[in-house]
Amino acid sequence: MLRIRELVVGPLENNVYVVACARTDKAVIIDAAAEAERIEAAVSDVEPVAILTTHGHHDHVGAAVEVRRRLAVPFRIHRADSAAAGISPDLALEDGEEVDVGELRLGVVHTPGHTPGSTCFTLPGHLFSGDTLFPGGPGATGRPGSSFELIIESIRDRLMTLPDDTLVHPGHGRGTTIGTERPHLPEWIARGW
Repeated sequence: MLRIRELVVGPLENNVYVVACARTDKAVIIDAAAEAERIEAAVSDVEPVAILTTHGHHDHVGAAVEVRRRLAVPFRIHRADSAAAGISPDLALEDGEEVDVGELRLGVVHTPGHTPGSTCFTLPGHLFSGDTLFPGGPGATGRPGSSFELIIESIRDRLMTLPDDTLVHPGHGRGTTIGTERPHLPEWIARGW
């Protein structure tokens, strides 16, 4: 019922995910980061319905305008990050909403910390975490508008409540599981990053 295709694009090796309903071939693109041509090719056998964006940093939205133009699909981002992205959303993402992708329902989880509008997407057994959660800890919080306290709160209260076997698909690098990361939360808090 679910197909996930991952592309690694751009100089910061961003992960772009194509999440598709196997029954209907409807799909979303999570983080149109770079290399619009490759993203377009990756969705040639499905019907994209939206570009979903985890946060507004340039390395996650660098190809969004071009992909939106090529595929004629709406660009979606949390309104708190639209100014940083420099792209107005066609429809803002709202915490708690579900995005219909064929027979799939992606949950939208606002996880401020890395940026004010950081957003994760959930499906049973899967978390698309952007730069909120990586193997070994939270995303960076050294930029203006970021907050270590908020990212820890987001991870503890919104992500660590997911089942242990939930696969984490981050914005860069390899994946992990919630169960692998949960025991380390006190260490992350103690080290302060």
